Amino acid sequence: MAMVATYRALKDIGMEQCLLLQVHDELVLEVPEEKAEAIGKLVQDCMQQAANLDVPLLVEVGTARNWEDAH
Repeated sequence: MAMVATYRALKDIGMEQCLLLQVHDELVLEVPEEKAEAIGKLVQDCMQQAANLDVPLLVEVGTARNWEDAH
């Protein structure tokens, strides 16, 4: 649900092509450096609000030039 919501939000702003890969519960995106913070916040919001649970869904965002460095 979270990933579908994220894709739709990215599509709404014309950035759906930046979603490169899903690995288990992680999404890998490629975005222009100047948009990384805003897109990261959008993805975090979409994923955290995907379900209404008794415990909060926590989403971490990392940015780097490659997936390994983003962790």
